[in-house]
Amino acid sequence: MTTTSQHIQPAMDQTELEDNPVLARVWRGTAVESQHRGAWALTDSSGQVLDGLGHFQHPTFLRSSTKSLQAIPLLESGVADKLEFSDAEVALALASHDAEEAHTRVVSALLARLGLGIEHLQCGPQPPGNVDARFELRASGGVPTAVHNNCSGKHAAFLALAQAVGDPVDHYLDPMSRTQQLVRAAVLEMTGVEESQFSTAIDGCSAPTFRLPLSGLATGFARLASPDGLSPERRAACERMLAAVKRHPILIAGSKQRICTDISRATSGRLFPKVGAEAVYVVGLAGGDRALAVKIDDGGLRALHAVVVELIGRFDFAKGDELQVLEQWRGTPIRNWAETEVGRLEVTA
Repeated sequence: MTTTSQHIQPAMDQTELEDNPVLARVWRGTAVESQHRGAWALTDSSGQVLDGLGHFQHPTFLRSSTKSLQAIPLLESGVADKLEFSDAEVALALASHDAEEAHTRVVSALLARLGLGIEHLQCGPQPPGNVDARFELRASGGVPTAVHNNCSGKHAAFLALAQAVGDPVDHYLDPMSRTQQLVRAAVLEMTGVEESQFSTAIDGCSAPTFRLPLSGLATGFARLASPDGLSPERRAACERMLAAVKRHPILIAGSKQRICTDISRATSGRLFPKVGAEAVYVVGLAGGDRALAVKIDDGGLRALHAVVVELIGRFDFAKGDELQVLEQWRGTPIRNWAETEVGRLEVTA
């Protein structure tokens, strides 16, 4: 399946974005109105690039797409088992959630079990992503808190690990803490990238975020979704995450208009998806030894969603009725407020 003729080789020492190919075009009438550049990679668990387009070996910030990799130390160390983490709590540790009651209730209960409170979360307050939850909070006279942050489940999991390894809970995001060093090592090992291709910065939730090639992200998810070649402890951790998301697809994102939830639900958990801010996406095929990672350069979700659905169909990650359920995410045809068809979104990836 390797198609090296498509590959654009990057200059790894550059810090600016490369000129990636156009992955999607928006047509209005008979003319192109907008276009979106980006890159994508399909890899297996050995790290072999099976197909791809653009500068997929150029490092990019992966944002929340790495949450499942960041959760590995909590699970493989046995801390989650000792604390009797439920599948719902595991799913929330991987989530970019919409702060619906189903999300905030689980995170709040976990914090209470740890002897902690919302004040210990360092992710910052964020209005709920779900429109109904946002309205209900405002109508009740409440204000957004850190538990409404889409990353609060990840932070609660970090706090659990920090307590277990002896880090002060107020330093759980310190890159030099034992907690974050364990997380960093797990991300490096799962993605298989060299230190020279790996760097960190501060994410929107104040946790470390990782910058590395898309091909490395895809490799990490290929290993997670097909973990037979991993150590027994890491394999069990990955299998636990796969099962948790399969059982609780709403908890990883939300009940309304969330592509991660829809992909997981449409495929009965066979696909393991995760979005990251600024239009990063990765999806692993459980038991299939493959994963796809995508980045849209302009950070726009319109092109990202369409490209993801196109690629998971092209490479048989999903088919038939599953793709029909996901058709809405293609964003085409384009209609105006009067429901008149005025254009289309064309995927050129």
